[in-house]
Amino acid sequence: MPADLAILGLGHLGLPAAQAATAQSVVTVGFTGDPHEAAALRAGRPPVDGSLSAAELRRMLAVGFTATSDTAVLSRVRAALICEPAPLGPDRTLDLDGIRAAARALAPGLRPHSLVVLETPVYPGTTEEVVRPLLEEGSGLRAGRDFHLAYSPSRVDPSRAETPRGDAARREPGAAPRVIGGLTAACTEAAVAFYGRLAEKAVRARGLKEAETVKVLETNFRHVNTAFVNEMAVLCHDLGVDLWDVLRCAETNPAGFPVFRPGPGVGGHSVPVDPGCLPTARRIPGHPPRMVELAQEVNERMPRYVTQRVATLLNEHGKSLRGARVLLLGVTYQPDVADQEGAPAREIAARLKDLGADLSFHDPYVLRWRPAGLTVPRADGLYEAAADADLTLLLQHHGVYDLHGLAAKAQLLLDTRGATPAGACHRL
Repeated sequence: MPADLAILGLGHLGLPAAQAATAQSVVTVGFTGDPHEAAALRAGRPPVDGSLSAAELRRMLAVGFTATSDTAVLSRVRAALICEPAPLGPDRTLDLDGIRAAARALAPGLRPHSLVVLETPVYPGTTEEVVRPLLEEGSGLRAGRDFHLAYSPSRVDPSRAETPRGDAARREPGAAPRVIGGLTAACTEAAVAFYGRLAEKAVRARGLKEAETVKVLETNFRHVNTAFVNEMAVLCHDLGVDLWDVLRCAETNPAGFPVFRPGPGVGGHSVPVDPGCLPTARRIPGHPPRMVELAQEVNERMPRYVTQRVATLLNEHGKSLRGARVLLLGVTYQPDVADQEGAPAREIAARLKDLGADLSFHDPYVLRWRPAGLTVPRADGLYEAAADADLTLLLQHHGVYDLHGLAAKAQLLLDTRGATPAGACHRL
């Protein structure tokens, strides 16, 4: 049966998008360039990043979802979403190779009047300057005249954790309003009509660049505010002030106080985007946003600061970090998910290992962990491991962790998330 929708890229963005579509009876095919990945999904094996559970995948397959690496299927769809990741490269610019490959795969079979939407967080201008030429060159069609082209920033909630009622009680993936900007007004309306089947509300942006910049603003807003509370965490520790009590009180401000929490670092797939790193930066008037650059520096210092706190805490209790048994709890970047993208636990583990610590880890969602090429053994008995370790370091607060019990068992417990009760352990 021909599909209504093709989703190119079956990772942390594409699979939740496919889930939202199939939940609304949209016949959906997922495309990946990796035939082994496609075969695993068809067989009902969910991805290891936790973006989809086995039960969710089974429900999708039962209503007609399929995954393929055959580009021929792309010529039979009415709409296509490009959800390939764009990770940060060594030069601190986004790697758009996956997006380019998806556009090239889609272009030969692109039909007149079809809709193409890019959902990946990208630099403003990417849809028009990168995706559009590839689609037009490969198809012979013209965007805005022969087919519709739009951008809608993905709003996947990575912390859609299991609830006591099971995964059926998760937050619906289509619940968040969708921002949509098209190459032309007609492109915008075509995309709004499509997303009207998936989301409760569509918000029209003025155009492609405005929609792309929404994600830049949202991501940078998170990083800048997280950097500020991270600096407050360091300041409060130096002053002997309970930061977590300060936050609790500040949140009662009736004028509104956005909730941001400090932590060992900032992970995730949506990296802070500094327009000063754009390939076309020299043509951008004015100055690059220094606040974003500074926030990035502050957040990148947090793994080093946490390592220093571990060493200091051990020293205060008559122990040296070299040779100390350190148990790391929670190595993912969000609670109650398996995704490790950008998790600060990697750098913290590498720093502790370099200083001679004997590491082990526990995470209910991660069975094997090799940060920076290191082999860190997994602790099977959580409470026994905490009792045996010289210091237990909470890096991610998964819901299954009984922090009261851990605080009672651990010789020393350093909580970087402020999840434990005041006085129960040492907190960031």
